[in-house]
Amino acid sequence: MLQNTIKTSLLLFIVMMFCTCSNNRMEVDIEKVSISQIKFQRLEKDMFSITKDNIDEKTTEIKKNYGMFYERYLSSFINRGGTMDSLYEQSVLGFVNDKDMKSVFDLIGKTFSDDDLKKLEGQIIDGAKRFHYFFPKRKMPIYLTTCMSGFNYSVANSDSTLAIGLDMYLGENAPFYKMLELPQYRTHVMNKTYIPSDMMRGWLLNDFDNDAAVNTLVHHTIFYGKIYFAVKTLMPEVEDSVIIGYTTKQMQYCKQNEKNLWGYMAEKNRLYENNMRTVQELTGEGPFTSAISKECPPGIAKWMGWQIIKSYMNKNESVTLELLMNEKDAQKILSKSKYRP
Repeated sequence: MLQNTIKTSLLLFIVMMFCTCSNNRMEVDIEKVSISQIKFQRLEKDMFSITKDNIDEKTTEIKKNYGMFYERYLSSFINRGGTMDSLYEQSVLGFVNDKDMKSVFDLIGKTFSDDDLKKLEGQIIDGAKRFHYFFPKRKMPIYLTTCMSGFNYSVANSDSTLAIGLDMYLGENAPFYKMLELPQYRTHVMNKTYIPSDMMRGWLLNDFDNDAAVNTLVHHTIFYGKIYFAVKTLMPEVEDSVIIGYTTKQMQYCKQNEKNLWGYMAEKNRLYENNMRTVQELTGEGPFTSAISKECPPGIAKWMGWQIIKSYMNKNESVTLELLMNEKDAQKILSKSKYRP
C-alpha cells in the first residue's frame, strides 16, 4: 500500500514537473544572457543645447555620437539635406528656438524623470537580452535614443538605433494632443506605460516585416498574432492590455465574446477574404471594430490572432519562438493551432 502511494506520488511529481517545464519554456534567465552594451542617448537634450554661438561645435559632437541616425532625423523632420544643407544652421536654430518646440521639450523634461528613463533603459535591456536568447543570429541595436519626432512617430529603428519619440508619450491630457485634435482612442495609449512594449513591437516589425504578397485576412491575423505573442515573450512583465492597447473594459469584452468573435471570423470563409476594405476593418486602428459593433475593440482580428498563436504554441511544444516568427504559412499555423474557443 505504502509502495503504491509512493509510486503514485512520484508519478504525479513527474507529471507536474513536465507540465511546469512545458508552460514555462518561453521563460529566460536573463542573468545568464550576455549582450553588448546598449548606449543610452538623449538627442532632444543635445539638440536643445545648441545655440547660435556653439552650433558648429555641437554639430560635430552630435554627428560623432549619433552617426547617420542624426542625418536621417534631420532629413525627416527639420531639413532635407541634413548637415550638408546650406540652410542647416538656420533650420536647426529655428527648430530649437521655436516657442512651441521649446514648450514640448520643457514638458518632456517634466513628464520623464531620470528615474523614469533609467527604468525604461532597464526594461529595454532586459527585452534585448531575451531577444538575443531567442534570436542569437539577428542584429542587435547599439543605441537606445530618445528624441522629439515632431509628433510624427513613436518608435523608429534605423542604423543600429532604436529611437523613441518622447513627444508621443506625454499623457493623454497633454495640451499639444488637444491642439492637434488627436482622437481619444489614440491618446489613451500615449503615455510612458506603453513605451517598452511599443519599442519591442517596433523592433519586431522591423525585423519580421509583413512583406508577403498575400493580403488575406488570415495572413494578417496570424502575422499580428505572432508579433503580440513575441512582445509578451520578450517583455513578460507587461500587461496584455498594454501590449495590444486595449482598455480593461475592451479586454473583458474580448474574453466574454471570444467564441462569438471566432464564429464571426470563421463564417462565410471570412478568414480567406482578400478584400482590403474588410481586412482593414478588422485589423485597423479606430475607436472600435465597426464591422462587428461599437463595443468591439479596434483591430479585433489582431487580438484573435494572438489567441490562435497561444493555442498553436501550447499544442506544438517543439516550435521555438524563432521557428514561429519565421513561419510564413498562416494556414499551417491556423490548422495546427486547433484553436477552438
